[in-house]
Amino acid sequence: MEGHTKQSRKAKTEMKRAKDITVKQREELLRILKARFEKNMNRHKGLEWTKVQAKLEASAEKLWSLNEMERTGGEPDVVGHDKKTGEYIFNDCSAESPKGRRSLCYDREALESRKEHKPADSAIDMAAAMGIEVLTEEQYRGLQKLGNFDTKTSSWLKTPSDIRKLGGGIFADRRYDHVFMYHNGADSYYAARGFRGSIRV
Repeated sequence: MEGHTKQSRKAKTEMKRAKDITVKQREELLRILKARFEKNMNRHKGLEWTKVQAKLEASAEKLWSLNEMERTGGEPDVVGHDKKTGEYIFNDCSAESPKGRRSLCYDREALESRKEHKPADSAIDMAAAMGIEVLTEEQYRGLQKLGNFDTKTSSWLKTPSDIRKLGGGIFADRRYDHVFMYHNGADSYYAARGFRGSIRV
């Protein structure tokens, strides 16, 4: 029993270490996030970077997730502040669906249902591994009020369970200066479709 406890403790330590970023990576990420924050004040009117940074510096795991968002082309930025919890909300704000997260089917079940030509991963699994949530329709529409996103690509969205049970998945894009929501088989995947994520810090 003691050996098992030691093993699980070791596994947890290794997992935690895997989600750490180096001092250099941390400094570079904070520099990028600050520059983006200051360049796009319309996304977070009335918020101060110093307060956001203090929250970030207190959470190494959230910094790791934001670094993953950045690494995969998401260009995360603050899009809101929850006054009840004090948390800042970061969304992927890249002009197009993040490049490092495309050609994915919707979830694990959809991935396993494909007999051939399976994609490398699914949107839901990849988001979970990164410690972020796939945007809901409401969050996506809110993001589109802050700018023009996905004018050439599209993004998977969190799909309601009743739709998913019937094999469907929801995705969205912006065309003709309007935001469109669509449906597709959850096992489909395209080179121009990725997913956008959100994280609270």
